[in-house]
Amino acid sequence: MELSLVAAITTHPSPKNQTLEQSKQTQLIAMAGGSFAALSCLLLAVALLAATAVGETKETHLRVFWHDVVSGGPNVSTVAQVAQGPASNASATGFGSVMVIDDPLTEGPDLTSRLLGRAQGTYVSAGKDSLSLMMAMNFVFVGGAYNGSSLAILGANPAERRVREMAVVGGTGAFRFARGYCEATTRWFNATTGDATVEYNLYVRHD
Repeated sequence: MELSLVAAITTHPSPKNQTLEQSKQTQLIAMAGGSFAALSCLLLAVALLAATAVGETKETHLRVFWHDVVSGGPNVSTVAQVAQGPASNASATGFGSVMVIDDPLTEGPDLTSRLLGRAQGTYVSAGKDSLSLMMAMNFVFVGGAYNGSSLAILGANPAERRVREMAVVGGTGAFRFARGYCEATTRWFNATTGDATVEYNLYVRHD
């Protein structure tokens, strides 16, 4: 009988003990609910911040005219050849030639139209069988709302195509964190002198 009584006492807590256990369970549930609510609020805040950041991204379309002036001598030319390959002179495409540029960027197709900036960088003749240039240049703006800002352009420029697409890989000033692309279309080319005017349309997302 004593053993049965002990077993009964051990197996079935008193109502007072049940009340304490229930109180502890209630506290644990409340704590868990509070933690879940706090986590939900944190996730909501992060989502709102992300949405705000996306909402602040700007999209800009720029059109400029790029003037590659090869002729006219050192005081006029905006292009300088700084290196060439062993067969560059014999190549129909000038394969291996490396050019440094400081080309004017204007508002209109005429070289005398309003100056917007300079295209500074290099291009390399990278095609053996067709004229294809590897472009690495910065469009540095010198007037208007984008004065002092720049966009970096990198990519292949298969010059024989009517429209060529290259990547906009970065920027400074008004174009910080810039990403996008540009389309180049030749508007004028002098096969004798090598002078060219190319229209660039740039589509950029930035802060």
